[in-house]
Amino acid sequence: MKRKAGAVLVRILLVIMAVYTLFPIAFLVLNSFKSQAEIVDSPMALPAVWTLDYIKSALNQIHFVQGFGITLFITAVSVFVLVIVSSLAAWMMVRNKTKWSQAAFLLFTAAMLIPFQSVMYPLLSVFDMLQLRNLAGLILMYCGFGLSMSVFLYHGFLKSVPQSLEEAAAIDGATIFQMFFKVVFPMLKSTTVTVIILNGIWIWNDYLLPFLTIGNSEYKTLTLELYFAKMVSGQYSNSWELIFPAVLVTIIPIIIVYLFLQKYIMKGIADGAVKG
Repeated sequence: MKRKAGAVLVRILLVIMAVYTLFPIAFLVLNSFKSQAEIVDSPMALPAVWTLDYIKSALNQIHFVQGFGITLFITAVSVFVLVIVSSLAAWMMVRNKTKWSQAAFLLFTAAMLIPFQSVMYPLLSVFDMLQLRNLAGLILMYCGFGLSMSVFLYHGFLKSVPQSLEEAAAIDGATIFQMFFKVVFPMLKSTTVTVIILNGIWIWNDYLLPFLTIGNSEYKTLTLELYFAKMVSGQYSNSWELIFPAVLVTIIPIIIVYLFLQKYIMKGIADGAVKG
């Protein structure tokens, strides 16, 4: 009886947490199809007429196609570099069991604890001197900040990969890169997907780093397009019928990716953290 009561209580708590989590998204979706008057008068009600006019207007206002392309490019390149570099670095540290490799792993782990705000201004000063306050510099920053967590996840899982597989590949004449990309890397699927999702969501939704690095340049990410359209040009001043759909179309792509790949997240995190 006590077990049943405990199970019911757990389910109730899970339902409450689910509603609490999904409520902002539901609120955003509902108000993305309403006029200004409808949003102000009844923000929790269903739209009187379901129309895509407000979403189409928002797409034009935030230059969605250009912003989407730039954001996708930055995210894809950054995540690709993170996956390749972090997996190779973790593999080398796991297979070369020396004091130097252990010290390097400890440095990567410690870097996860350093807040971005503490190095923000010195980092920007250095990038300014190197003339890297551009898209290339932004990608380089993302690779640097995302490397420690990615190495940590790969390092934990690689400890469970049998070294005998690599030795067999070496006997067959495989080079070190063939050994890694044809034997080891395919076994890192769950961890790789986790690294892609976690870094992809962060980079796609990030506002602060693009704002500090590229600002109001010609090439802006979706978050910057949304910010400058609202705050600088004043197009969105109190225009909730444009703010809500603009935010919606900005987050939809990454939500779709997350829904398709979500089953790998917990598995990858568990493989990277527990097995290490």
